Amino acid sequence: MTRGEHISFRTGEEVSLSIDYAIVGSGPGGSAAAAILSRAGFTVALCEAGAWRDTEHMPASLYGSMRDLFSDFGQLMSSGPAMIPVVQATCVGGTGVINSAIVVRTPESVLDTWARDHGLGDFLTPAAMDRAQSEIEAELDVAAMQGKQLGRHNHLLLAALQQSGREAHATRRNAAKCRGSGSCLQGCPTGAKRTGNLTWVPEVLTRGGWVLSCAPVSQVLFEGRQASGVLGRFSHPRRDYRGPRGARFRVSARRGVLIAASATGSAPLLARSGVRLAALGTGFRAHPGSGIIGVYPDRVNPLCGTTQGVSSLHHKDDLGIKLESLSLPLDLLPGRIAGAGPTLARTLARANHTAMWIAAVNADAVGTVTPARLPTFRGGPFGRNIVRYQPLVSDTARLRQGCAILARLHFEAGASSVLPGIHGLPTELSRDEIHLIDEAPLNNRAWTWILSHLFGTCALGSDPTRSVVGPDLHVHGYRNLHVVDASCLPTTLGVNPQHTIQAVARLTAERLANA
Repeated sequence: MTRGEHISFRTGEEVSLSIDYAIVGSGPGGSAAAAILSRAGFTVALCEAGAWRDTEHMPASLYGSMRDLFSDFGQLMSSGPAMIPVVQATCVGGTGVINSAIVVRTPESVLDTWARDHGLGDFLTPAAMDRAQSEIEAELDVAAMQGKQLGRHNHLLLAALQQSGREAHATRRNAAKCRGSGSCLQGCPTGAKRTGNLTWVPEVLTRGGWVLSCAPVSQVLFEGRQASGVLGRFSHPRRDYRGPRGARFRVSARRGVLIAASATGSAPLLARSGVRLAALGTGFRAHPGSGIIGVYPDRVNPLCGTTQGVSSLHHKDDLGIKLESLSLPLDLLPGRIAGAGPTLARTLARANHTAMWIAAVNADAVGTVTPARLPTFRGGPFGRNIVRYQPLVSDTARLRQGCAILARLHFEAGASSVLPGIHGLPTELSRDEIHLIDEAPLNNRAWTWILSHLFGTCALGSDPTRSVVGPDLHVHGYRNLHVVDASCLPTTLGVNPQHTIQAVARLTAERLANA
């Protein structure tokens, strides 16, 4: 095979390709790197475990999104005393397809830390990151949301924050032409969200590259200690498929293999492939969060307007939290509120009168991700990876403070009550009962956590005992093996990571192209 094309599930004989670079994963990191290498004239093969869903085939419901887009039907959880859902996608375009497209530049303080503590100052300089992120913003149609794009649930938070004297801003998103359909979690139904599957992945094809979808990679191939390709087997996108097994595929890579299988997937893949490093799978970090729902006397229509349109970094230093708006599809809302039977029915009947605002914690907790042979809906023959992660008591205390702030902001915005969704508290609280949130238990099982903004497990760094990828961008002790996703970020950011992932991947690919 010599020309590029999209290859999806098939049975029969093994599919073999010989190209310059094999890239495992097509999310923000994988697709960004693939575009740069393709522009430099190299042949690229993107291997994605999930299916390619065109805009017109994006599911209308969250159930459909979990079935077609989410990893493991949305059942990926961190293990421990509290089972915390991990928000990730398995599809062409990766988690960018189901996130809110929020674009935030890497804080310079983070780059300073990476330079000082991890030896990355010559690679990830402020000037290099600024240039890369400016180019990405131009390519992905980034703009601040405004007017009708925001919808009332976002405008309410913006006004409440400003009235309280807190920093507040409309989010910048790679969706300048957003129509405010409130469907980010289901995959944008209009194509306004300029994700990798709509931009960089098609560009790879037009430049003669290959895209393998429904193609989970089971192993990185080596010649000695030099990566030489990847091996896997096609999996059918329908979970009820009972036909012949998918064909094997083998991609030989002359110049190298780039791993972009996510913070929960890259380390297990390398471990299964025989990579043995002390730091592999360690240093897993996140921005776990939860939220407070306000109930308003008049209609809010939370699904009108972009899903997340307003943010505040006012408490990033004193509490280490970010405040944001977030609208939930109706089929997800029952999992977020307390009560059952008639109580739940009455609450759901007021769904159009609610607004949900969240606090995301720049957590101190550190976990691990390891491979396991367990049954799975998707992910290839080796099954679900094990994520071990629990917020610390101090993290939970900061979440509690953030939720109390949000409750007070709701009442300042005119809410008649709030729905805390905290075990041990009443289903609904009045203004006079906010103190109950301040006194809520610090047991993680009492809180409705969500785990998003994932980092680490294949960290960049100069010390091979604490990192997996060196400043030369090769995995320590190996050649032609690189990591270009959230797993290579050595610390949390305190802000949404998508833009940083894309920039680091872009700079890595540029250096490889110029080597």
